[in-house]
Amino acid sequence: MKIAVVGATGLVGSEIIEVLSQRNFPVTEFIPVASARSKGKQIDFKGKKHTVITPEEAIELKPDVAIFSAGGSLSKEYAPKFKDAGITVIDNSSAWRMDPNIKLIVPEVNGNTLSKEDKIIANPNCSTIQMVLVLKPLHEKYKIKRVVVSTYQSVTGSGAQAVQQLQDERDGKKADMAYPYPIDLNVIPQIDVFESNGYTKEEMKMINETKKILNDYNLGITATTVRIPVMGGHSESINIEFENDFDIKEVKQHLAQQEGIVVQDNPDELLYPMPLTAHKKDEVFVGRIRKDESQENTLNLWVVTDNLRKGAATNSVQIAEYLHKNSLS
Repeated sequence: MKIAVVGATGLVGSEIIEVLSQRNFPVTEFIPVASARSKGKQIDFKGKKHTVITPEEAIELKPDVAIFSAGGSLSKEYAPKFKDAGITVIDNSSAWRMDPNIKLIVPEVNGNTLSKEDKIIANPNCSTIQMVLVLKPLHEKYKIKRVVVSTYQSVTGSGAQAVQQLQDERDGKKADMAYPYPIDLNVIPQIDVFESNGYTKEEMKMINETKKILNDYNLGITATTVRIPVMGGHSESINIEFENDFDIKEVKQHLAQQEGIVVQDNPDELLYPMPLTAHKKDEVFVGRIRKDESQENTLNLWVVTDNLRKGAATNSVQIAEYLHKNSLS
């Protein structure tokens, strides 16, 4: 399969390239793509140097699949052009996620909805991906009524400038500000811009994308998204109210059986998920699994994943793997 990575020089683009290599994706031709200012740069893939080209040049090469991670405006401009050339686009930006004609895919959750007609496929928001992977099997078994989620999100979700801000602050240097406030030794309860309802755009992404992916628009979901000074991954505290009662042991067993989920839950041994131990891994880790004693049929969970991996790069590559396996591209 001929694969183009659009945004190959960025944080997520670099991670996509690494994941393609590590998962031994059957790449017959690798095409790194970026904006005109990055044209000519060299990208290493499986020990070989490849020259970065522009999106226009990439279209001429007719890759089978183009994985986009270059921002919403570029995706809006170029994804239709790639599609018109017969190229399947897997897009990491928010540009197409809520388009009713575009599928929003987490392969383990709703990959089976894909068809050959889907030439633009949206990759969900990083914080949504790890949550829906856990919610889907629980929804099927116990029927979810309401979800309350609070996130603790890594600076890597904001890109290279945010990572540099954190590192500069820790080194005592004057930092170029990716955030409106210092991030080291701080917690910022704002991710993305505020909407008219008082929620941030990131919070509304989690709410709306989850309903779309689970194909249940009656779910009650509320979110608070927070940026914290870590780099290993995103953490989420999730409170889930079900219509039906549940047994904790059964919940743990059920989650442990799901593809892509690892249960780490042993208070006696202080075993629970953390960004430090999720870093560079592709699974979603679940722990602190316990009943909410303040309300019937309600569960508390702690969910962690590397946001650059399963939250972005790995999920994109898994979509490509699904297309290849099922001859859909």
